[in-house]
Amino acid sequence: MTDRFVSKHDEPLTSNELDICQRALHGILARLKVGKDSEEAQHAAAIIIELYRQGVHNDTQLI
Repeated sequence: MTDRFVSKHDEPLTSNELDICQRALHGILARLKVGKDSEEAQHAAAIIIELYRQGVHNDTQLI
């Protein structure tokens, strides 16, 4: 019954999905020469996850 109220957007990412997002984040950080603990890295990670949840599943497209 509650399944119909749970959005796909609210489901946790799988380890494979996280790997894709992680590769994209590493690519962005390397390109921008930004440290992984920076505020920019946190912002980039949030954007990558949001894009992934919206349907962008290719790590090169996420970069």
